[in-house]
Amino acid sequence: MYIDILAFVVALLSSLILTLPVKALALRVGMVDLPGPRKVHHAPIPLLGGLAIYAGVILAFLFVMSPAARAQSVGILAGATLVGLVGVLDDRGLLHHQVKLFLGMPVAALILLASGIHSGILSLLIGGRIGSILDAVLTVIWVVGITAAFSILDHMDGLCAGVAAMASLFFAVFAGLNGQPLVATLAAAVLGASVGFLRWNFKPAKIFMGDGGAMFLGFLMATLGLKLRLADATSVAEWLVPLLILIVPIFDTTLVTISRSRRGLVPFTTPGKDHAAHRLVNLGLGQRGGVLALYALGALGGSTALVVSHFSVRDTLLTGGACAVVVLLGVALFERAPYQRQQKP
Repeated sequence: MYIDILAFVVALLSSLILTLPVKALALRVGMVDLPGPRKVHHAPIPLLGGLAIYAGVILAFLFVMSPAARAQSVGILAGATLVGLVGVLDDRGLLHHQVKLFLGMPVAALILLASGIHSGILSLLIGGRIGSILDAVLTVIWVVGITAAFSILDHMDGLCAGVAAMASLFFAVFAGLNGQPLVATLAAAVLGASVGFLRWNFKPAKIFMGDGGAMFLGFLMATLGLKLRLADATSVAEWLVPLLILIVPIFDTTLVTISRSRRGLVPFTTPGKDHAAHRLVNLGLGQRGGVLALYALGALGGSTALVVSHFSVRDTLLTGGACAVVVLLGVALFERAPYQRQQKP
């Protein structure tokens, strides 16, 4: 517990303090996000805030973790560093946007697999070599999917950092309750770094995290979901709990994927103001209200996960089915909400 609190404090202070020099660096090298028809800001905003988040997490790990724990985390930090670097290069315009989705994220997922971090769901259900292969495929899909979901979630002041903070809070709670110190410390570090950055990123934002920060956070969220183990819960609850904790990026990605596909657009390569937060703004909540509503959804998902972790297999399956129906109904309702339609490229 004390290690987790220390990791949170170190990451919080590091991110809070380092964001200012990172902002100055972004302005010096011309890394700014310019206003545009698909943006919600009206003046150039410095990018590179993800560097402060990255530094906060890394410094927390170096400061509080034992050498043995650091050794266990090499694969995690290597994969996170890779996606963060790819994101920064994309922010700079040095990479085609498809490189991060079809190369950077899958390679980072393979690094996790090589370090022994993977899904165990299908191995448990099917067993044998086929189950292991399918689990490896599921791991890559999960890591790429969640990382990409956070990448496209960074479209409004304070949204991505706040959602990551809420999710990491619940990951830390679950890890603490189930005797997983490394997972709890990593989640606490992500929580601290995200909250520290929010000081400068909540509306009106003084700096954006950019794709480097969003992909870094998304990769770590996916990793926490893979590493989380529930001592007294059913195997069904073990796969449902991460889904509930990450309900906001999953819901938002499902919404834009279905909505854009129905309009003949490619979901991850056609950005626009048609996300859940944009629609909430258009319904009258305003930017802060829309972001806070999604924070509340994240809190609801995490709280539901805490309850579900005590359910029987039957009740967990029923809850999972009910949640899936609610998500799809929510997508159907949000599709009716006003949004700015983008043109086909």
